[in-house]
Amino acid sequence: MLAPFVHEAVLAVSGNSDDAAPGAAVTLELCGSLEHPPPCPLAPHNTRAERTGGALTVRVVFATQPENEEQVRKRIEKALRAGTISRPDGTAAHWDFLESAAATLSPSEAALAGRLAGA
Repeated sequence: MLAPFVHEAVLAVSGNSDDAAPGAAVTLELCGSLEHPPPCPLAPHNTRAERTGGALTVRVVFATQPENEEQVRKRIEKALRAGTISRPDGTAAHWDFLESAAATLSPSEAALAGRLAGA
């Protein structure tokens, strides 16, 4: 049975950065591709990014077998620590990793977490 988890990171970004790029990097790391049939192979997930000034808070809600939680968190952090992703047009998006940690599921994420865990 899949259980829901949350991983949160804070990244430094420039004024014109692509706020969706870190989420794409997470998807590539967890799934191997941005385009694949559902469900995600290791951990169904959803990434949300919220910018406050030059900081981007990235929350990844994911569901996985409890014994895979640590592996999924390490892969999320690996993707975000890389600080870059190549776009399909050949350009790159960049950010600076500041910190990340396990987070608590918020009440507004409960329904999403339930859908992911049911995947």
